[in-house]
Formats: sequence, C-alpha cells, structure tokens
Amino acid sequence: MQSVPLSFSGENFRIMQITDTQETLAVSPDTVKLICAALDEAQPDLVVFTGDQIKGYSPVFRGKNARQNGEATIGALLAPLAERGVPFAVTYGNHDAEGALSNADQFEICRRTPGFAFSDPAAPEDVGTYCLSVKDGNGKDALLVYLFDTHNRSEDGSFGRVNDAQLAWYRATRDAYAAANGAPVPSIAFQHIPTPEYFDILKRSRRFGSGSVRAYGNHKNEYYVLDEENRRDGDFLGESPATSFENSGQIDAFLEQGEMMALYVGHNHKNSFTARYKTIDLGNTQSAGFNVYGPGLERGVRVLDFSPDGSYATFTLTYHDLCGDEPEDKRKYAMMQHMPTSIAGTVTLIKETLALAGIAALTAGTVYAAVKMKQIEKK
Repeated sequence: MQSVPLSFSGENFRIMQITDTQETLAVSPDTVKLICAALDEAQPDLVVFTGDQIKGYSPVFRGKNARQNGEATIGALLAPLAERGVPFAVTYGNHDAEGALSNADQFEICRRTPGFAFSDPAAPEDVGTYCLSVKDGNGKDALLVYLFDTHNRSEDGSFGRVNDAQLAWYRATRDAYAAANGAPVPSIAFQHIPTPEYFDILKRSRRFGSGSVRAYGNHKNEYYVLDEENRRDGDFLGESPATSFENSGQIDAFLEQGEMMALYVGHNHKNSFTARYKTIDLGNTQSAGFNVYGPGLERGVRVLDFSPDGSYATFTLTYHDLCGDEPEDKRKYAMMQHMPTSIAGTVTLIKETLALAGIAALTAGTVYAAVKMKQIEKK
C-alpha cells in the first residue's frame, strides 16, 4: 500500500533529487539554506533523498544518544519539507547505517514526519527499495518512481550494488503494473551508488588531459572525461565514478521493456551530469551537504519534470544560483574544499607526495654534490 497519494496536478509532475547531505548533529546552516531555497524555487511535487542523509560513521550516531541524535539530524533535514507540505521519499547510501541506527530505524523516523511517501518494500528488511505510483487525472498509473537500496559494500570490497532479489522484485513489480494498465508504465529509478555502465558513458583520456579524473578499483590508473558528444550544458565531472566491480545486470533489466527512462544516483559528490546509454539516461547529481566534501558552491539539487506522455526534462539548481557566493559557515566550507574524495585518492595523494618529496630530495642531493665537486676541482 502506498502511503501518500501522488498525481499529476498540472501539465507536469516535478521531482527534486537531494543527495549526500551527509549531516551530523550540528547540521550545516548552508545545507538547510540550500534545501529551503531550492524548494521555494522549484516547488516540487515530490522530493527524493538518494542516500547518505547522515554520516553514520560519526561518533554522534554511535553512542547511547544515537537514536536521539539521529532523530534531531534527520528532523532538521526534513523540517523544510514538512513546513511546506512537500511529500518526500527516501532510500539509503553506504554511510547511513554505519552507526547504531539501521536503515529501518531511520525509516521509522521518516514515517513520523508528515508527507513521507513509501510503499510495500521489496523485502521486510529492505525498507529502501520500493515503488511509488504517480496517477494521471483519470486515476491511472502514469509514472512509476523506483527507489533502490544499493547497500554498503560488495563481497569483493568494492561499493554495493542492487542484488538478484531486488531485480526479481523489480521485474515482478514492472510486469504487474504493465498487466494492470495494458502496457508498461513510464518509469524513473533513483539509488545511491552508480552501476559499472557509468564508465561506458565517459570517455578515456590522457592523464593530463583537460578535465580528466583518475579512476580506481578495477579501473585503476585509467583517466576519464565527460564525452563532449554525450553531455549537456552545465554538466561536470570532478571525480571517478565509484561503482561495484561486479555488474549485477540492473541496467540490462531496465532495458528489457523500454519503460525505464533514466537512472539517477548520488555517491560521487563532485559529479553532475546526464548522458545517454543505449535507450536510457544515466545521471549523477552532485552533493547538497556542506558538512562533507563537495563541488564548492556548485553543491545543489536536481529537478526532473515528467510529462504525461512519458517524457522528461532535467536541470540542476546550485547554491551559487540560489544563495550567492557567501556561505554562512566560511571556515567549514574552506576546510571541506580540500578534502580528498576517497580513501583510494588519499592513499594515492600520500604516495605521490612522498614520491615527489623523494625526487626533490634526490635532486637537491645531486645539485649539492655537483656544487661540492666544483669547489673541490677549484681547489
């Protein structure tokens, strides 16, 4: 059963995606400022949070006050929506449940907030995987909004992915709606972690090519840029997609009947793009949180407008666009601008720094030896 009714109230149904707020008990005023400004500007019909709402690894979510702190943090993020009467849906990322609060605990916190949109989950323990139906003016299913929990880590140590049970649930749900409506229903999917196909929509580049980013994992030491022939105005790539190594077949499942228009993810805070892959779009939305690394004042949200004919358009709204160039917490903002984007990136940075230090020391030693030799020769 679906908790909050959703419908096309006019020509479009507007969804706002907010991802990677990654907040702690001391919620950044700039995160809240961005959410409030984006809600007022876009006036969405539904907000979808796509994971890492909280820093589950923070000490405030691990101690005896974890539940109380979790309720306060999630409540602060949801308050702008509740105040405006905007429905919202939630799935989870790799950081949400790293503390004492499980995803189920966080689900219960959300359920006590007015406007929470959810339906029967894919499994009792999988509260972040479900499907919402948006009705047209005649009460017919016009748009399906799928949320998938991509979990934390895979067995091989790479980031998580949708599993076989979730794909079986997706196919059964898709087919049931198609049977009830006489045809597949146009659909959109949201989740936290990108699939391996996100590398397929990028372009391999030289190490020092303009805009190139270094990949890790099973793409270690490869470099990528956005494909100029498959990008849109305002897109940017600031870090490598952090995917699972193994491909679960999720995108292949999405391609089977052609009803899936796009998949949008978060996870990579410095990436904001939409690119075509076969017959669907694959998109990444930049982070919205100011208590974690991000793309400067280009932190933002994504807006997606869906038409009853099964088409959609998308754009982003950024802090720079909505709030200007002066973050309220300038000190925290400056610190977060210099954080590495991943553990792998940190390790590489340390190695390269040490290597450069070694080269510098060797060079200095060589110069010093050469100078001493000349002094000896002069004697």
